[in-house]
Amino acid sequence: MTAGLAVAVLAVVAYSLLVQGERLSAASADETAGQMASASAPDSARLAGAYRFQRGGWTYVHLQGTPDQIGYQHGYLLAPEIKDAFAAVKLEDVHKTKHNWNFFRDEAQNGLWPHIDAEYQAELKGIVAGLNARGVKMDLYDVVAMNAFEELPDYYAPWYDEQHKVAGAPEQKVMGHCSAFVATGSWTKDHGIVIAHNNWTDYMEGERWRVIFDIQPEHGYRMIGDGFPGVIVSDDDFTINSDGLMVTETTISAFHGWNPDGVPEFVRARKAMQYAGSIDDYVKIMLDGNNGGYANDWLIGDRKTGEIAQFELGLKAYKVWRTKDGYFVGSNFTSDPTVTKLDTTFDVHDASMSPNARHVRWDELMKEYKGKIDVQLAERFESDHFDTYAKKQGADIRTLCGHGDGSPKGDPGWGEPPFSPSGAVQGKATDSAMAAHMELVARAGHPCGANFYAKAFLAKHPEYDWQAPELRDMIAGPWTEFHSSERPANSAAMR
Repeated sequence: MTAGLAVAVLAVVAYSLLVQGERLSAASADETAGQMASASAPDSARLAGAYRFQRGGWTYVHLQGTPDQIGYQHGYLLAPEIKDAFAAVKLEDVHKTKHNWNFFRDEAQNGLWPHIDAEYQAELKGIVAGLNARGVKMDLYDVVAMNAFEELPDYYAPWYDEQHKVAGAPEQKVMGHCSAFVATGSWTKDHGIVIAHNNWTDYMEGERWRVIFDIQPEHGYRMIGDGFPGVIVSDDDFTINSDGLMVTETTISAFHGWNPDGVPEFVRARKAMQYAGSIDDYVKIMLDGNNGGYANDWLIGDRKTGEIAQFELGLKAYKVWRTKDGYFVGSNFTSDPTVTKLDTTFDVHDASMSPNARHVRWDELMKEYKGKIDVQLAERFESDHFDTYAKKQGADIRTLCGHGDGSPKGDPGWGEPPFSPSGAVQGKATDSAMAAHMELVARAGHPCGANFYAKAFLAKHPEYDWQAPELRDMIAGPWTEFHSSERPANSAAMR
């Protein structure tokens, strides 16, 4: 081992020991001590070049190298966060579907694993090795099922229940996730692309969605975007690649369908981000082996050409719209009548539903600010609290910055109950000029800056006590800029 590499490894190990106490209130000191006591010596070659730091409420992680190295670095550096997030995912998935965790592990092993590219199989195995080296006892199928936490409970489980006529299966509706837009040409201030997104999910998982991944793979394009600990793709999908693609999405509401012989969505989305150099490339990769999991309206920009696209991807149908002068918005509605009819039960005419109310608001904002749209306005849009159905200001489940806990009626069309602790849990934005330098701006927590306090919420809403073991405060950070290859101020200690 060279002297420089030895210093790098020692710095990573020392730093990773420190992060145990950074912000994981769920882990006790005794648990942490026991975990570290069972850890093995780090693999210096696999950790070379990797590092992490925290700023603005986010954990920034740089990963590089072969698939195995990237996976090992991911698992090792984020072991405390992955262990913590895994507990939240298990609780949510089991409660929602009424299936035990072995149900998800079995599908991960027998349904998903055979359809995962060798490159990503190696990366997933690397995550397991990195976790185990830190004393976190998760195995391969725990990690695979966790990577599919957006598709197994909402898409596979209802399909399975219907196929097997499972008695007493819960009625599940795919609720929407996220508010997003992409604009270009005469609609933006500098006539380049502006793209922004906020992630909607339950607060229990969303409070943990605070990682900025900077990934430099052995093959394909470099990527920077937000993500969830332990997952190889952004999963709420806001990412830039080094060939100029800028990608985000919003979920299609009330979707149904699953192809058991297809490629997992988390694999296709990661592959498309890593290897697509154009809108056409992105569409082609996402269509190849489409399993119907985590069906989305993808909003895509190509910095090289100034062109943007909306790619509505169902299972039985899809459609692509493109322009070099216009905008596309997403808030979980469908746009193509064929997708709506064949792949969903979504009611595009119900103005009281969150997706449709937010659609109206997006169109209002785009038209009001035509020719002025930039990243600063994008931050404002993602923080917006105007309810077009109620015709008043006030954060709720119908506003672009969603606050389900402020909605006494929930959203019956979604099957979302009253006062659900869910909504917008973070926001991101970038433009063509920033993307050229692999830069983005992000805010952890509600994009509007409001905080959520778990203890006070549960005292008022004991019907959500089942979340008490994992629900915690969601504190908003500031809008913070990040770029690829970024290091903290004390970077010399982490080289």
